[in-house]
Amino acid sequence: MTPPRVRFAPSPTGFLHVGGARTALFNWLFARRHAGTFVLRIEDTDRTRSNPRMTEAILNGMTWMGLDWDEGPIFQLDGEARHREDALALLAAGSAYRCFCSPELLETRRAELATAGSERGYDQHCRNVTPEESAARAAAGEPFALRFRVPAGETSWDDAVYGPIRFNNADIEDFVILRSDGTPVYNMAVVSDDIEMAITQVIRGEDHISNTPKQILLYRALGAPLPVFAHVPMILGPDGKRLSKRHGATAVEEYQSQGILPDALVNFLALLGWSPGNDDEILSRDEMVARFSLDAINKKSAVFDAQKLEWMNGRYMAVTPAAELAPLVAARMVAHGIIDDSFLASHQDWLSRLIDLLRTRARTVDELALQTQPYLSESVHYDGDAVAQHWKDVGAVRERLERIRTRIAPLDRWEPEALEVEIRGVATDLGVGAGKVIHPLRVALTGVDKSPGIFEVAAILGRDVVLHRIDAALRSLGNGS
Repeated sequence: MTPPRVRFAPSPTGFLHVGGARTALFNWLFARRHAGTFVLRIEDTDRTRSNPRMTEAILNGMTWMGLDWDEGPIFQLDGEARHREDALALLAAGSAYRCFCSPELLETRRAELATAGSERGYDQHCRNVTPEESAARAAAGEPFALRFRVPAGETSWDDAVYGPIRFNNADIEDFVILRSDGTPVYNMAVVSDDIEMAITQVIRGEDHISNTPKQILLYRALGAPLPVFAHVPMILGPDGKRLSKRHGATAVEEYQSQGILPDALVNFLALLGWSPGNDDEILSRDEMVARFSLDAINKKSAVFDAQKLEWMNGRYMAVTPAAELAPLVAARMVAHGIIDDSFLASHQDWLSRLIDLLRTRARTVDELALQTQPYLSESVHYDGDAVAQHWKDVGAVRERLERIRTRIAPLDRWEPEALEVEIRGVATDLGVGAGKVIHPLRVALTGVDKSPGIFEVAAILGRDVVLHRIDAALRSLGNGS
């Protein structure tokens, strides 16, 4: 197999959507699987809507996801002269013709065709203008667009995902390839670029299927070999409708800011419409590359399950070294006002220990950052349900907390093991189950009834904070709270 050349060609009119990110990923996996070339092309020919900030967001999103490209970014607008030359070559060969119809006339005829029940939007009014008349009118300065002369018959291809697809050419109108201002239309620019870049596989969303017969006709008219087309099914929301903002976050940068790890998002997107051949769900990039193939892409649309993404992210967080998570968590802590920028420099080891303690209870970096708040607050907010359940016998709770304080205050080693011995010793002395001591202490130290192991919590809070919080709890209990 000749090393393939594939491309991801986003339009810089919006952020990198998860659907586009999955398309980029499938192209990247295919290129890496077959030692090919992954080209990044920015299709910026829509001058009114293209935005440099969106281009930057696309590049940043792909870089964050680790989808490195081999060539590019190539900007489609830079190839405009070539696009025009290819369109004029089609005119010279008789595969295109000048259309002198004004926008107003086109609109009138489009309405007439619709009334007559035709699906065409153009009645081929200028198709039979002789070359001599056409050239004379153009030379006289009459405005014109170039239209492709769609031949009779059908256009078909063997899609790498959907199999054989056919279009009756009678249903394809003579489409514009060059506007009256001389700028190329999308299909012309895309084909010209793909030929110039020697693209061998076009892997893109199924919403482009309707463009494919037009592009195939252009390839053939230009005498160029066809690439393999592979159209990837859409991503749907849980309600079965096309994924959109109403379903929540859809841009890659939104998931990045929420604390989704890039490896988790890549793994999740890869499984949206592609099967690795078994039920494996957690796959390294190397495993994905080794198993990826176009014929394993499903024809059925995939459903974006945000909860599953968070579950998968939690799995990745659980195995990511705390030192790698620490800067990400710290950034979100700063964003939430939990710490300031200088905190990480002086508390790096402590934060890594706290992350190790909390990470199994969080599914996103943002959630993990919020869970650090009780460990850094000056005071504890006592959850009403936790108080009602574990502090209802005020006298007994006061006695247990006082005894805990007395036993742990003089400890030489402020470590989980030593703290466990003393705290469990209080339960033994009082003749009660360990939970009767541990649960009231948990509320005193964290304000809630669920946390990591209380001995580890006490160890990481440190002696001064633990004793301070027990004293605060005793004062609260003394007030009848």
